[in-house]
Amino acid sequence: MKVSDLGEFGLIDLIRNSIARHDGPEQALWRGVLVGIGDDAAAWRGDDTIHLATTDTLVQDVHFDLGVIQWDELGWKALAVNLSDIAAMGGVPRYALLSLALPGDVEIADVSRFSDEMVHLAREFGVAIVGGNTATAPNVVVTMTVIGYCKGDSMLRRSTATPGQQIAVTGSLGASAAGLAMLKDKTMLDSEVAQYLRRAHLKPMPRVREGQTLIEQGVRTAIDVSDGLIADLDHICEASRVNARIRLEHVPVHAMVAANFANYRELALCGGEDYELVFTALEGTVKRAQQALDCPVTIIGEITGESSDARVTVLNGEGNVMPYERAGWGHFKDGRSRTSFA
Repeated sequence: MKVSDLGEFGLIDLIRNSIARHDGPEQALWRGVLVGIGDDAAAWRGDDTIHLATTDTLVQDVHFDLGVIQWDELGWKALAVNLSDIAAMGGVPRYALLSLALPGDVEIADVSRFSDEMVHLAREFGVAIVGGNTATAPNVVVTMTVIGYCKGDSMLRRSTATPGQQIAVTGSLGASAAGLAMLKDKTMLDSEVAQYLRRAHLKPMPRVREGQTLIEQGVRTAIDVSDGLIADLDHICEASRVNARIRLEHVPVHAMVAANFANYRELALCGGEDYELVFTALEGTVKRAQQALDCPVTIIGEITGESSDARVTVLNGEGNVMPYERAGWGHFKDGRSRTSFA
């Protein structure tokens, strides 16, 4: 059996089970761990606060193409995706470590553009880049680790959704996937549209402050949209042992995406890398969050206790279930699945 047979999440389960067998929660060191493998960030209790840590890797020709992305955009995105994981826990990012593997023929000016833009985003959120590692490699590999904390005793998790809660999402979805499609297919679009979609895909803005606001308003369950709305909502359902029902016409899609892509609904549901926050809470809590947040918040469905083959059910305008093939990003498999709706 090979890693490709397991897939990304099967591999994660294998590692998690190995750790549990040899160094499980009964060990003294583990007693302070609040969240381990399986959420957006790890969390453990310190003397007076909850600490958070997350790490992510971007690999040339897997996550990015240097013929498309500029070095400043790569520096921004490498940090942004990690900040988004801290945001999905409702945390405050504070320190970052950078591991950078490069071929020897990379231009110094490119590395400068990379690091300058990374520092620019770090300053935006009060993050200090305090160390890391460098190495030579045949392709560019960027790994970042971000460490942060929660302001109080609460945090956002994947495992706390309950039946009867509403499902809501910040901002709009599909722009990053539309930007990727535009860049890959070299689609000619209006300059304003092209600029917006490129930025949506290559320079996303993590919802760090929004995650903290959700905590303040009483929300306890969230995830960031990295793999795709359906895939990430499925992560919540799996961790919380619930099901979800979303209404297709309620899923917010940016007007530029809807106007230029016939498959805009697929891009919004399955495209991923929007780095918006999907959260669940009771109606009153969602209303408070809508009032407190500066960005749009759209209710797209509800959490149910139903048991079905698909943990996430998509309903059309008539209330009928729309069959779909499970979609979203998955390493070691065939990449992004094509999603088709009946």
